[in-house]
Amino acid sequence: MKALNFPKSHRLLRPADYGKVFDDVQLKVPHRNFLILATPNDLGHARVGLIFAKKNLKLAVQRNRIKRQVRETFRHQSELPAMDIIVLGRQGLAAMDCQTVRSSLNGLWHRLAKKYSQLPSSQAAEFSPAGKGTG
Repeated sequence: MKALNFPKSHRLLRPADYGKVFDDVQLKVPHRNFLILATPNDLGHARVGLIFAKKNLKLAVQRNRIKRQVRETFRHQSELPAMDIIVLGRQGLAAMDCQTVRSSLNGLWHRLAKKYSQLPSSQAAEFSPAGKGTG
């Protein structure tokens, strides 16, 4: 069972980490209120970064509530492969209640894992922990 914590090693912390994902987006999972961008990494676990603009969520309370829910749902995902993930917020998030946000995010994590499994085997093997020495 996965430990239910959220250490720094599971977060995108530096601008270079975000830039790496934006420069080489291999997976996109769109939703009316979210956009998930991801690229495989060679760390052996998933990392997440959050971007929620004041333009879409006016109040800091709203941004913090959504970010907490994204982190919490990410923390509970045990089937996510090793990838760097950026979650972007879109307009309309402020009007969503907690349960709707949570169910939307759980569906997005599932779709992301499914899309990763459909990547061409050469890309997926290149970034898997077993394929570290091949690149």
